[in-house]
Amino acid sequence: MTKKLLLASTILLALAFVVMAADVAGKWTFDQQMPARGGGDATTITSTLELKVDGSTLTGTLTRPGMGGRGPQSSEIKNGKVDGNNITFTTERPARGGGDPTVTTYKGKLSGDSLELEITQPGFNGGEPRTTKVTAKRATT
Repeated sequence: MTKKLLLASTILLALAFVVMAADVAGKWTFDQQMPARGGGDATTITSTLELKVDGSTLTGTLTRPGMGGRGPQSSEIKNGKVDGNNITFTTERPARGGGDPTVTTYKGKLSGDSLELEITQPGFNGGEPRTTKVTAKRATT
């Protein structure tokens, strides 16, 4: 009897943990300052995350406006993971002029309808990586 009660309690606790896990699925938007190149002014861009969750796996796309006259750019979310209220994922963009793709790492923590993101991008021309923090808001449309 005690073993059955312990097993049932453990299963209920595990189910409660799954139910309490954050639901980051959906559409999110955030503004990000893009540093100026060549002495110009910094630019603020608005990016959109479309997130899907399957268990602890996070997938989806990141779309941002194109720079320099190019249209919007979408990147597939890779290596996405959900752990409670925390998420991590990467995106890749083709390198200009060939070579290895540019990999950007995202770490986030969900709090209600806000997703605090820490974004780490490689530095320009082999320089030090840049890390910025933004707050994504759940989109209502």
